[in-house]
Amino acid sequence: MKISTWNINGIKARLDGLLTWLEQAKPDVACLQEIKSVDEGFPSERFEELGYNVAVHGQKSFNGVAVLSKKPFDEIIKGLPGDDEDDHARYLEVVISTDSGVVRVASIYLPNGNPVDTEKFPYKLRWMDRLRDHTQDLLALEEPFVLAGDYNVIPTDDDVHAPDAWRGDALFRPETLDKFHTLLNLGLTDAYRACHFESHQYTFWDFQRGAWQKDHGIRIDHLLLSPQAADRLQGCEIDRFTRGWEKPSDHVPVWIELNTD
Repeated sequence: MKISTWNINGIKARLDGLLTWLEQAKPDVACLQEIKSVDEGFPSERFEELGYNVAVHGQKSFNGVAVLSKKPFDEIIKGLPGDDEDDHARYLEVVISTDSGVVRVASIYLPNGNPVDTEKFPYKLRWMDRLRDHTQDLLALEEPFVLAGDYNVIPTDDDVHAPDAWRGDALFRPETLDKFHTLLNLGLTDAYRACHFESHQYTFWDFQRGAWQKDHGIRIDHLLLSPQAADRLQGCEIDRFTRGWEKPSDHVPVWIELNTD
């Protein structure tokens, strides 16, 4: 089973590129973030034409997550538990049956948190606490699951082109890294790091200051795996070539292969 994640930065602006990539890469499950669309405005029929079932948790103009799956959904859960007053569309969880049992997949758009001297940073940290709590509940199910998405977290100095320039950013603050590593230490596996040891491999390049041309990037899009999913991991890759396409997202797809036979 090939599972991917991609912050597309607007479904309307990136639809053609997304469809091209789906036809080329043929993921079984595609998690999308920052679709910037309400549910009824999402072009589900274009994906259904390619054989995908579609689940959407949208929001007007910003945020929004979706999951496309070649197999039907057994269950769809919208929203991260833990705060009934949080109306941001940032979390969508689905359950999919395979020949070897169910696989649970979540599409995550974790808050950016900048500027750090505003309420946005405490909101990010609280959201990460809620994700940790929910992950503990998922681990108790002892199922293979994949938490895929734009985490807005740079895990280490090896995941950023100029670490010192990012020290004060919400994506690289000590408080952020502490909560991210606490999440990992529950027993999750960073799929890319499980497959690759080379440093300075990125998933995001800003539209400003020639970041793409200079390869001034950061790795903030992650697929975190439960122990049961990690046992089935066969590979993980970054499709950085899509950043050079016409009208690209500032993020690129990351995908894994799981053995579900």
